[in-house]
Amino acid sequence: MPAPLSLAHSPCPNDTFVFHAWTEGLLPDAPDVRLTLADIDITNGQAQRGELDVLKVSYGVLPHILDDYALLPCGGALGHGCGPLVLVADPTEPARLAGARVAVPSTTSTAYLLFRLWAADAVPGGVGEIVVLPFHEIMPAVRDGVVDAGLVIHEARFTYGRYGLHCAADMGEEWEKRTGLPIPLGAIVARRSLGEPALRTIADTVRASLRAARQDPGASRAHVLRHAQEMEPDVVDQHIDLYVNEFTADLGENGLHAVRTLLDRSAGLGLLLRLPDGALDTTRAL
Repeated sequence: MPAPLSLAHSPCPNDTFVFHAWTEGLLPDAPDVRLTLADIDITNGQAQRGELDVLKVSYGVLPHILDDYALLPCGGALGHGCGPLVLVADPTEPARLAGARVAVPSTTSTAYLLFRLWAADAVPGGVGEIVVLPFHEIMPAVRDGVVDAGLVIHEARFTYGRYGLHCAADMGEEWEKRTGLPIPLGAIVARRSLGEPALRTIADTVRASLRAARQDPGASRAHVLRHAQEMEPDVVDQHIDLYVNEFTADLGENGLHAVRTLLDRSAGLGLLLRLPDGALDTTRAL
């Protein structure tokens, strides 16, 4: 009997919702899998070290891992109106970010790339010190004046008002305004050495797990709520509705174009290595 595949994804509701049926053994004939829950900054590092078989990672880490991992065309997070936000405590100062001390959840995240792409045009002279904090610490840090601004992701879009904070800029809105493309956030990758038949099976299993979740949302409810980080059920529902969408089932050409555009623009600013031609071609076969 083959060893179980090792899988890591975040405890966020979109991931636990999508992967529930697979990781809980509810899919007949699906590959056995061993799940680890970890924040995206940890899974980015695991992918860069080649530690696991299947991972949820930031799109921004792809240039560092594509020799060893293939991008799967399903299970990830892209969309419209779902980008990271730059938050400030003083609503009269939202545009004064030049030289500001900004908290971010990771410098390898897609959110950080979107922020840097936006700031290159919108913040003359550039922001100041970048402080990496766990994402659940960012809003309190902005509220308490530890930092001048914070880059937040996921459920913070729905909850920042509770901290008395204000949105200075919406990175997704700025991205869509400039490109007309969906916002690439998180990707699912699988180890290339597993072989193309296994990669195709993994992609098919992710799609089957998503279908099962959509057909019976209640089946995963307890699982999703158990792992959600301090979120009420209505916020969990909003999170899933926003981040689980048509691109979760299939990136498609539009989704792939968005990914390439993000990586090319980031490379143009020296934020990433430039991807060689054809680096994402495996995705089309899956």
